[in-house]
Amino acid sequence: LGLESFLCWQENLDLTEFSEPNVFNYSTLLLSEKGDALYVGAREAIFELINTEMFVTWENPEKTLRDCLNYIRVLQVVDDERLYACGTHAFQPQCDYLNLGNFSLSGRPEDGRGKCSFDPSQSFTTVMVDGELYSGTAYNFLGSEPIISRYSPSQSLLRTEYSTSWLNEPSFVFADVIREDADRGDGEGDKIYYFFTEVSVEYEFFSKLLIPRVARVCKGDLGGQRTLQKKWTSFLKAKLVCSMSELNFVFNVVHDIFILKGETWRDTVIYGVFTSQWGNVGLSAVCAYNIAAVEKVFSKGKYMQKATVEQSHTKWIRHNGATPSPRPGACINNQMRQQNISSSLHLPDKTLQFVKDHPLLEDPVLPIGNGPRLIAKDVNYTQIVVDRVQALDQKIYDVIFTGTDKGVLHKSVVFEKEVHIMEEIQLLKNPEPIKSLLFSSETRSLYAGSDSGVVQSPTAFCSHYQSCFDCILARDPYCAWDHRTATCVNIFDAPRQSHRRLIQSLNGDADKCPSSKSQYHPVFLEFSVEFATVVETFP
Repeated sequence: LGLESFLCWQENLDLTEFSEPNVFNYSTLLLSEKGDALYVGAREAIFELINTEMFVTWENPEKTLRDCLNYIRVLQVVDDERLYACGTHAFQPQCDYLNLGNFSLSGRPEDGRGKCSFDPSQSFTTVMVDGELYSGTAYNFLGSEPIISRYSPSQSLLRTEYSTSWLNEPSFVFADVIREDADRGDGEGDKIYYFFTEVSVEYEFFSKLLIPRVARVCKGDLGGQRTLQKKWTSFLKAKLVCSMSELNFVFNVVHDIFILKGETWRDTVIYGVFTSQWGNVGLSAVCAYNIAAVEKVFSKGKYMQKATVEQSHTKWIRHNGATPSPRPGACINNQMRQQNISSSLHLPDKTLQFVKDHPLLEDPVLPIGNGPRLIAKDVNYTQIVVDRVQALDQKIYDVIFTGTDKGVLHKSVVFEKEVHIMEEIQLLKNPEPIKSLLFSSETRSLYAGSDSGVVQSPTAFCSHYQSCFDCILARDPYCAWDHRTATCVNIFDAPRQSHRRLIQSLNGDADKCPSSKSQYHPVFLEFSVEFATVVETFP
């Protein structure tokens, strides 16, 4: 899709900006579980933004150069009273507990290797699951030893093998847990999914070919008894496909992932933003994947293996031989328990040795519709969040928000067979990358972090549509025309008893407007950018 038929808002927006003098790199954002507080990790500072601003400094006392500072890269909720925070700490990562009661660090720092990147420019991802930290980052200063790990207060470290077969120069972007449904029945438990781009091992190319990946580990994994001791027994990875098959064009670099969770695990949809590693193409894409398609690849996909050809040359091919039982890389399930395999420590060595040598699956994960949901020209998408909205027609629509490397936000809506780009919003006053993007379902707000500050934005600007035609033809599921007040309103702000009098048509049928005889003329609005000074509170 091109970017021709949408409105460009750059002024008079209900935006709230936060920044502090001499503080930079506001790239780590975390919402409280209740959604009433935003925590911001910046360079040598952590902020809590509620009704009054609170902050704590976490400096490196030996700082002398710009890079010898403490960039806060990890903020995760431990419980109602504490956060877990990690920083680069002058290339010697450290972590500490942040007490929310008095908003202070415990003062008992822990080694942050494997939990946090050494360098603020290194890739990493973390997610806290039931008090255990799952991380994807580099384990050494040079970044040459990538690791996917679990740190637990009650169990020993569990990690990936140091092998290019497992991880080959990965660039981590996201990790999250998918909980097991009570009615699923197989007893596999919760699973943690990692998303990253890495150098391909299975394709021969004239240069390093990048491949987007999804990897999975099981929350109940305890490692092996002899083989794979203190290593993942459930680590498998597969290729994520995002391509235009009709043009033989591949988007092979994933930049961000958003997991839209439904009422059951099968309703979960994974959204990702991709570009090509050949950046001169100037295209960005959004692809979506059903979690069931991902699970099918991990539970039934064919494995790949190394094959030595022409003396020392190694090639990856499909494994066509016998596969051990239980299935290598599978989570412990009810069927295994019936065979007296109640944990990964009881798995046979044949299964463990196989998954150690065959972590890569041949079967790819294909996107919904076998192609991108959205393709944008001359845009580099960096971040994505998605909201699921029930419109007045009682249908559910996915609204996609994508941030760019120029501080711009694109808002799109998914219809049955198309995506409509509704708005382009200049969130940041400077054309700099949006480095993090969060969505609050409680307040229906967006939070964008960048090097220079944090911006809060509503998900819709309905009041900017001055006529019924503008309001309807925007095809925004948040917005509807109230003919009594002659205003375009946000349906989530309007009383439910008033919904019957609101006009909304997501197919763009403006004939429902009272003055349907008038002629609609599309308008493209463009304004100069003006931002207020620092505002220190968020609603």
